[in-house]
Amino acid sequence: MTSPDSDGPLSDLLVLDLTRALAGPHAGMTLGDLGARVIKIESGTGDDTRGWGPPFIGEDDERESTYFLSTNRNKESLVLDLKSPEDQDVLARLVARADVLMENFRAGVLDRLGFPVSRLHELNPRLVVLSITGFGHDGPEAQRAGYDQIAQGEGGLMSLTGTDQPTKVGVPIADLVAGMNGTIGVLAALHERAGTGRGRVVRTSLLAGMVGVHAFQGTRWTVAGEVPGLAGAHHPAIAPYGLFETGTAPIQIACGSEGQWAKLCSGLGIDAEDPRFATNAQRVEHRDALIALLEAHFATDPAEHWLALLGEVGIPSGKVRSLDDVYAWEQTLSQGLLLEVEHPTQGTLRLPGSPLRFDDNTYSGGRSTHLAPPTLGQHNESIRAWLDAPEQP
Repeated sequence: MTSPDSDGPLSDLLVLDLTRALAGPHAGMTLGDLGARVIKIESGTGDDTRGWGPPFIGEDDERESTYFLSTNRNKESLVLDLKSPEDQDVLARLVARADVLMENFRAGVLDRLGFPVSRLHELNPRLVVLSITGFGHDGPEAQRAGYDQIAQGEGGLMSLTGTDQPTKVGVPIADLVAGMNGTIGVLAALHERAGTGRGRVVRTSLLAGMVGVHAFQGTRWTVAGEVPGLAGAHHPAIAPYGLFETGTAPIQIACGSEGQWAKLCSGLGIDAEDPRFATNAQRVEHRDALIALLEAHFATDPAEHWLALLGEVGIPSGKVRSLDDVYAWEQTLSQGLLLEVEHPTQGTLRLPGSPLRFDDNTYSGGRSTHLAPPTLGQHNESIRAWLDAPEQP
């Protein structure tokens, strides 16, 4: 099903997005950014995130949540009551035409609504189904509701983040990672379908996403038997690698090799022969003394001075930008990471863009034009009319 509004690499795909909140909608938006036609199936009250705020924009009946706007571009909105036989029939007709169906209900809910996987594949053997749950579709805690902060805690990420107490990441990272993992799984299943002619179910969860990003912190326990603690603003296995105070504002340094350490010593006039700092392992062991030494140097001049010097000697470094600074930064703009869309009630909106670019365009994502996040039920009539029209060969 070619998307009527897209020229991206997935423009021949139709995706039914039955998800709400963030993990599933993020996966749907990613597929939409790549050109797929994404129909967002909503209840009469809409996705929960339509009410999450402030901040909101617009007035009264035209009010829109900026949270909803962040994760629902390049989609159409169709309102269905999935307990209604008439609307269940509409969904069944959509399933018969779709390539992907995404859902993040609790385990068993889709079955109770009359759409178990067996029926979905009876309606369309080629359908790829993405199921995202909080803690997995089976196991002793499969029925638990999945919310980002709960998953960050239960999945161990909060035990690694912060200084004085466990701290959540400043964005809903469990949701976002689950959405990205789900997208990867869908693309793999679509690739497999090209050879087999049959779809399959892809499953992931917020918990799986959190365990999957433990990286070296995970093997500190599984291999070395160490239980990692709060990492704060410094890397637990590399030094110097973290946040350092200067005379005006903090800066970050990533000194990831012995060669870079030698360059840093030369640039700052530090004794490279100090036995406490001779190797990375010794610098990690004497991290507090190393931080104190570096910050004593950095306290004498403003951040801009040190960033310029570090750049000259070849040490990766940077400032800590606020979001207004990030979106005004020329480098951000050069990468297509800010885009404009025309919203039906709010006019021109500027949104964070897709992280992907392709070599044949300079746009955000794989498509040259983007759809604004839809108002609730915006496409009710057009989608039903399309369903009722004769299928094109």
